[in-house]
Amino acid sequence: MQNFVVSARKYRPSTFDTVVGQTHITTTLKNAIRTNHLAQAFLFCGPRGVGKTTCARILAKTINCENLQGDGEACGACPSCQSYQNNNSFNIHELDAASNNSVDDIRNLNEQVRIPPQYGNYKVYIIDEVHMLSQAAFNAFLKTLEEPPRYAIFILATTEKHKILPTILSRCQIFDFNRIKISDISNQLIKVALSEGIEYEEEGLRIIAQKADGGMRDALSMFDMISTFSADKKISYSQVISNLHILDSDYYFRITDFILDGNVGSLLLIFDEILQKGFDGHHFILGLADHFRNVLVASDPATHSLLEIGDDKKPLFLQQSSRTSNGVYLNLLSLASAVDLNYKSSKNQRLLVELCLLKMANVPATIASIEAEKKKHSLTDSEKQSFKTAQPSLVVKDQSKLDRTQFKTTINIKETGKAQSNIQEAGDENSKSLTTELLTEKQDLSVVGLLKAKEQYIQWLKTEIKAPVSHWSLAIEEHFENSTCYLTFSNDLLIEDFEKEKIYINRFFSSYFTQLPQFETRISDQPVAEIKPYTNTEKFNFLGKKHAKILLLKARLGLEAN
Repeated sequence: MQNFVVSARKYRPSTFDTVVGQTHITTTLKNAIRTNHLAQAFLFCGPRGVGKTTCARILAKTINCENLQGDGEACGACPSCQSYQNNNSFNIHELDAASNNSVDDIRNLNEQVRIPPQYGNYKVYIIDEVHMLSQAAFNAFLKTLEEPPRYAIFILATTEKHKILPTILSRCQIFDFNRIKISDISNQLIKVALSEGIEYEEEGLRIIAQKADGGMRDALSMFDMISTFSADKKISYSQVISNLHILDSDYYFRITDFILDGNVGSLLLIFDEILQKGFDGHHFILGLADHFRNVLVASDPATHSLLEIGDDKKPLFLQQSSRTSNGVYLNLLSLASAVDLNYKSSKNQRLLVELCLLKMANVPATIASIEAEKKKHSLTDSEKQSFKTAQPSLVVKDQSKLDRTQFKTTINIKETGKAQSNIQEAGDENSKSLTTELLTEKQDLSVVGLLKAKEQYIQWLKTEIKAPVSHWSLAIEEHFENSTCYLTFSNDLLIEDFEKEKIYINRFFSSYFTQLPQFETRISDQPVAEIKPYTNTEKFNFLGKKHAKILLLKARLGLEAN
């Protein structure tokens, strides 16, 4: 019976051109070989299964090839290449630092380096998992690594570069290997399937590539497992999700539809069904977050290339992205991310996910009501233009030196309805309940929140700053749109006083909102009734007409009105 060779070994690349997903590294190495600009030491670092050791072996074989090709590849036919392919080359030495990490092992390596190659140009020493070397071993290796013989080349490989001493890093030419793209892994799996005569569904191979998390070795291991499971040598999508215990993407489409419809009951039932099938709540919420991400990406044609899904699934994402605004999906994604952060520390993990689903079902209605509120308080284009053209150009100098005394008004204004805001004029029950509700925590700026905070600010100004009046409340008209408040005043003096007051407005609102409101001011086009100032004598005579005893008291005491 013939021994089975796993695909990760059987289809291991033997040339630079067959390495998958590391073109930036293989091109550099081939150019270095062709121009004879080889470093004395290389450090290959990156995630597991991305080709670090494979590239080290190909580099060791190529630099000793007797018939080097013009493109920097080994010929594969010379005695040196044949000895490498038969695993009996005396010029290539591999050391596993995970099990040979003592200082004695490195001293033995240093002794071997002194012996020149019997044939070929270089002796190559590949040290895998080099970060496992002890401190003493690293120190014993430093001198040899810095000044090796001309025929010695060291190739170090590691998955944890941060554990290697800086003195080692400074002596190496460092190559960072990337995680292999899902599309590259999928294409490689197709080549393997065709070579092995295995029928496949592209969606199934794409799921394997996605599950491999950028590692070609892991993808080939899963490929072998699933192909062995099928007696008819066929890899289907259903077999892949069953063997790898992956939740079918159809569940995420259904859940999203239930959320957008506000169907709370169906959400709880489908989540219970998922748990009954043995799926973990944490994996479910991560998959749902990834689904929302794909829907957001699908909403913009410019980002369609970022969709790592099969062509048959793209229309479904496009359809779902058109059902509502991106703001809804951003809020849903934020809720899912919050569950991801708190899942492990939660005492009742199922309840945590169910509560998240209930909040998600409420998001579309909440955002719709906010949008309606914005439209209710928005200005027309002509009104916006009138504010921009009528706004005076004011410069407030050195606002940091303002004190409470600058809030004292110099204008006598009668208590008329014009001096009150639109909210105070309305006087309906909704406005009263809105302004009396206290803000207790920091939130995003909104029209509703701004209205709630205004009355609190005016009260704070009177009690804490001891200001007699808020110039904001002296505006004749007040309109809100998004994060901007449009105010109309009767004269430019009030506008100047309001600009000074904005120091206190910003100080107060910064405690309640993540974003400060913007204000635009203008002078009213309507004429304001002139208020005549009275002298003290005129005031006394006015009081004397109403109260005759005052005039009698003046005459008896011989007083004069000043």
